[in-house]
Amino acid sequence: MRPESEAELAEVIRAAPGPLRITGGGTRPIGAPVAGAVLETGGLCGITLYEPAALTLVVRAGTPLAEIEAVLAEQNQRLAFEPMDHRKLLGTRGTPTIGGVVAGNVSGPRRIWVGACRDHMLGVRFVDGSGTILKNGGRVMKNVTGYDLVKLMTGAYGTLGVLTEVSLKVLPRPETCATLVLRGLDPTRAVAAMSAALGSPYEVTGAATQVSGAVCLRLEGFEASVAYRVEALRRVLADFGAAEVLDAAASAALWAELRDVVALASFETVVRVSVKPSDGPGVQAVVEAARTDGAAVQTDWGGGLLWIGTSAPDRDCVGLIDQLRAHCASVGGHVTVIKASTHLRRAVSVFQPEPATLATLSSGLRARFDPRGILNPGLMGT
Repeated sequence: MRPESEAELAEVIRAAPGPLRITGGGTRPIGAPVAGAVLETGGLCGITLYEPAALTLVVRAGTPLAEIEAVLAEQNQRLAFEPMDHRKLLGTRGTPTIGGVVAGNVSGPRRIWVGACRDHMLGVRFVDGSGTILKNGGRVMKNVTGYDLVKLMTGAYGTLGVLTEVSLKVLPRPETCATLVLRGLDPTRAVAAMSAALGSPYEVTGAATQVSGAVCLRLEGFEASVAYRVEALRRVLADFGAAEVLDAAASAALWAELRDVVALASFETVVRVSVKPSDGPGVQAVVEAARTDGAAVQTDWGGGLLWIGTSAPDRDCVGLIDQLRAHCASVGGHVTVIKASTHLRRAVSVFQPEPATLATLSSGLRARFDPRGILNPGLMGT
């Protein structure tokens, strides 16, 4: 089913006799496998409003991300939260859509500087599980009327409603960028270096480590400002070793690979761990102690986001995920299974199990917005 309008989508959902598997471009099959009739949002396509001077974009949910980025580039603007393209990591095809980005709250390395996708959302229109068309928010940053369904829908993975239109804040593109690279640091020293950089006044917009352990620190802005800040940051980080500096072209290529986690694309299982940066080395210690053959780790967000790849048998992956979740429960983090076999995605909860109070609240929200339980049922392990 591929409705071409919001009204048609509402009618499809009202008439649905059973579960619906909602898909945009089909590039991000994250979550537990969902059985149901496929409902595509690609027919809801097109930019409905773009005001460069107001830094505002309103676009239908099925619009390809590449189309949006091309239009913004013409005005020297961008989606500053740097949404990840999952295709290389997951081995999928198709075309990423803005609805998929918003539904998954997909945010890249620049989140540490500008916030997540959720922080750039101004408004949404969607159809809930009963086929009712709802809207919330607006087209300006000061709109605070009503309940904040905008934030609620961002990251709900289509379990509360099917997005039809989103309003976003956009930002100017920088004139240039550069990256400082530090090598030879262990995980604890790497986090210390990233923390020192992020705590400096030099506006670091990316702080990550490669699988090799190399620390990457990005600076963006006007050319003269970037040149000055590169040298100043070098001095701040002198105790961590001599920093190599990558120019704009090399930086852009590097951060695209880090954003899309290309280094882990060959692994059969990839999990994503989110903790405080200071707890990142502890997570890496859990991976090492598990002795999972060939495991690799890439970090982002100053060391607080860890991507862990392995090609170990599913039974070993179950054990590793259980150990990681137990550790994260003790430090206030969470583990999400991003890439795995169908068997593994059924054997473990894809998302970190929620505490009882939060699970009750989540269940109540789903019952309110999808009383029949037909929108991506079971995707989030419920």
